[in-house]
Amino acid sequence: MLLEREGELDRLRAALRAAQEGDSSVILLAGPLGIGRTALLRELARTACAADVRVLRANAAPMERDFAFGVVRQLLDSLLSGATETERNRWARRPDRVARLMSGVDDLPTVHPPSAAAFEECLHGLRSLLADVSEHTPLLILVDDLQWADSSSLRWLARLAGQLEGLRVMLVWTLLDGDQGAGPALVRQLVDATRTLRPAALSRDAVRAMILERCGAAGHEEYVRACHEVSRGNPLFLTSLLLGMEAQGHTVADEHADRVRALRPAGLRERLASHLRTRPRVVREVAVAVAAFGGQGDPALIRELAGVDEDGLGTARRALREAGLLTDAGELRFVHRVVQDAVESTLTVAERERRHAAAADLLYTNGRPTEQIADHLMATTAIGRPWATTVLRAAAATAIRQGAPERAARYLRRVLLSHRAQGQARAGLLVELATAEADFDPEACLRHVVQAIPLLATARDRAVAVLCIPPPLLGAVHSSTTELLRRAAEGLGPHAGLDGPTRELGLRLEARLRHCGHENPGELASSVERLHGLGQEPPVYSAAERELMTVLLFSVTLTGRLPAAEAARTAGRILEREPVASGCANTVLPLVVATLFAAESVETVATWLSTQHRNRRRNPAGADAVLLFAERAFVLVSQSKPTLAREYVERALALPDANWREVSTIILSSVVLELRDPLLSEQVLARAGRRRPTGLALAASLRILRASVDAQRGLRAQALESLLACGRQLDVSGWRNSALFPWRPQAIGLYQRLGDSRSALRLAEEELAWARSWGAPAALGRALRLMGWLQGAQGVPLLREAVTVLRDSSFGLELARTLVLLGRQLGSGPEAEAVLREAGTLAAACGAPWLVERAENGLGAPTEPKTAILTRSERKVITLASRGLTNQEIADEFGVSSRAVEKHLTNCYRKLGISGRHELADTLPA
Repeated sequence: MLLEREGELDRLRAALRAAQEGDSSVILLAGPLGIGRTALLRELARTACAADVRVLRANAAPMERDFAFGVVRQLLDSLLSGATETERNRWARRPDRVARLMSGVDDLPTVHPPSAAAFEECLHGLRSLLADVSEHTPLLILVDDLQWADSSSLRWLARLAGQLEGLRVMLVWTLLDGDQGAGPALVRQLVDATRTLRPAALSRDAVRAMILERCGAAGHEEYVRACHEVSRGNPLFLTSLLLGMEAQGHTVADEHADRVRALRPAGLRERLASHLRTRPRVVREVAVAVAAFGGQGDPALIRELAGVDEDGLGTARRALREAGLLTDAGELRFVHRVVQDAVESTLTVAERERRHAAAADLLYTNGRPTEQIADHLMATTAIGRPWATTVLRAAAATAIRQGAPERAARYLRRVLLSHRAQGQARAGLLVELATAEADFDPEACLRHVVQAIPLLATARDRAVAVLCIPPPLLGAVHSSTTELLRRAAEGLGPHAGLDGPTRELGLRLEARLRHCGHENPGELASSVERLHGLGQEPPVYSAAERELMTVLLFSVTLTGRLPAAEAARTAGRILEREPVASGCANTVLPLVVATLFAAESVETVATWLSTQHRNRRRNPAGADAVLLFAERAFVLVSQSKPTLAREYVERALALPDANWREVSTIILSSVVLELRDPLLSEQVLARAGRRRPTGLALAASLRILRASVDAQRGLRAQALESLLACGRQLDVSGWRNSALFPWRPQAIGLYQRLGDSRSALRLAEEELAWARSWGAPAALGRALRLMGWLQGAQGVPLLREAVTVLRDSSFGLELARTLVLLGRQLGSGPEAEAVLREAGTLAAACGAPWLVERAENGLGAPTEPKTAILTRSERKVITLASRGLTNQEIADEFGVSSRAVEKHLTNCYRKLGISGRHELADTLPA
């Protein structure tokens, strides 16, 4: 099926009908590579055969350009193949050379042009033959890729185009834009004698139609847009993309649009490479130069690398652009990365390396940015230039500043290959490499620091190297890391004897060592004592002082031996002095945020995050992005904005596993625990479960989250057992802070529901005692609510106290829970009604429909069916799901992606307060 070619086909068919009536014509089909010229010839040939028009066809090729009358011979062969025995005999009796040309025994030379007399005799005979044939049957003569026709055939075609009177012939040939072949004068003569049709690029609607035809399914809008943008409406590019996506097993859904943009089809690469090999030398050289610079070279550099003059560059540029390989913009850039692949595939490895080396020299000589030079040096086997090391190290530093540590590490590894000697220079490179690797490969960072330590001459240098290792925040600490830190600290000596910069190193080493012992109760006690020894206003003026204070403060927070207000005040002092930085995941700063979260000083964190956002010069990436999303999600869920919090959790889930560090996962676990969304909890658990065995903090957080999911699914005894085991493990390490690890509140509820009121009351008393000492409003309010719940009607005073405490907290959802319980305990009467109405209003504002329903039930008001809270589209989706349709079947029904259906279902489950499809039958009305 030809799309959007109706205008061209109408004109071609009209010309064919005119030729049948004796009005002969010549038409040229021109355009860039892959636009569909040959497809139009095929369609026209089918039309001619159906109309009893005899079709003569020839395909010119570069290899046959020196074969005299090569195209003519192809036309004669097609004439003979469709002729009757009578016709062949009649033509064989012709007295001119054409009969011998048709029989293949002519004496015309095939390489050198024939004599003038012989040539004229041949031209006249061919014209006479066509007159004879067209008198009985109209003729359609098709020549594909005219630019490659031999000169003898071109001369005959030019003669024929000027002597069409009296014939019933239609001549159609195709010509690739930007390619005039070996005989430009003859080609131009033929072009000037024709009417030209130039097929346009396909519109987005045509792309959509081709996707449907090729793939058997309608493409989703983003997928169609991606195909149109990448192919630029070129049928060859589009077909190659669709075949490539099909070969990789991808559907035409929106989520695969990025794969379309990244695809570099091998078949298209080979087709383009074949085309490029036939270009004139100047065009090939310029194409190679453009590929070497990758779109970053200006015309002067490309001209110098290609070894051409201004005219040569202009000619090649025009030819590549007209062929559809270069963009129409001012810079010299290919339309797609696959064109560059095709150019590079035409070169040997040695040729590619020489081009990149020459490009590096040109860029260095012209003072271009180091990262541009570095990319070319990386493409060579041996950098072999005296300035190469300096350039690569400078490029690595730039990459670090731009947030691209992996690229920086590649540059530095390359430099290391040329520094085999074990000395100070190699040690410095190893430390630089470790600094880059800290962001994405902590194990490699540790390995390279270990290699550098023996080569460093001073204790100060060794301390700097060791501090490149990122702090294992709340994670399992490798024994070699602790030993390196201890040796480095011992090498510097006591803080009192150190000068300013060296003392800073000592403080930072102390901070790292103390955090390494955060699971040891003895080390925690030492940190608590150290913090108290610093007085009421501990110093936080330098970066090292803040790092040490952060670790000490978090240690005290773990033990719960400091009131929340004091912890929040000190943490706030640290945070307000911390400069805006693009990355925090590899510092101890997340421990400050965790302390503030535990102390419920959420506004302090929210203000700091807003400042970070306003002053950040680039978007975070990698581990920094996951951490930022986790922190924002916690702030939002604490501010009773669960829908927005859920969006940030989902954004974190969309990032790779390698970016999920322990502290980020712990914060996200706390968020989904508060959201009480089993599906989202399972996703976080699954993501965290793919990590290696890690420290107590993450293990405890995940165990608490798993127990919450189990409890929601009816596995109460199993959940309680897991929580109690978790509590015992935390107690052994001296971790008492229930705000960080809320195992007791969950265990209290499970004890009560399992009928063990005595154990529930004992735990509730412990929780309330701790919460009063800690003093954070939400923690205390929750503890009071649980105790009031256990005491029944006698617990109303505790519930009233909980409400009073929680009104000073930003945790609106906890206040709504307490108000619902208080209203129910009060029974009937104006106060109970007022409390329940306030609870319902607050729960609705917090996005907790299940809590709204409980408040309304307490009021005795008639409640709408659960599905009333769903939107119309959500009700349709949930109805189909209840009938057993899969996500993909529902997606096909609505014409959306399966991912969109999954998100709809997740929202429905959350609103209905259920965990999945298996609970739909009990939720939907009969």
